Amino acid sequence: QVRLVESGGGLVQAGGSLRLSCVVSGSIFRFSAMDWYRQAPGKERTLVATISSISSGSRTYYVDAVKGRFTISRDNAKNTLYLQMNNLKPEDTAMYYCAQEGRYWGQGTQVTVSS
Repeated sequence: QVRLVESGGGLVQAGGSLRLSCVVSGSIFRFSAMDWYRQAPGKERTLVATISSISSGSRTYYVDAVKGRFTISRDNAKNTLYLQMNNLKPEDTAMYYCAQEGRYWGQGTQVTVSS
């Protein structure tokens, strides 16, 4: 059974930083593409960043809204996905979810950025 557990969310002032983690169990993590999504209240869930599998070179992709501020990475030895978020803005406030291959999802971790 695949399980994804996010952590690291919290309340931070604008301009601050947070690092989200997602621990994956029950699957061959290093061969899976992984994504971070977010969902703000009253809005649809949208992609934030993605990282390909180790066999595909762990290539990264970011939506324009977070380019230059967020960094997605993975530690295949720890089966853990990360999202380093710097220079946070109030519009980054959302529930953040990790996903594996678009099929398996975590429960989410809340990020709140105050102005």
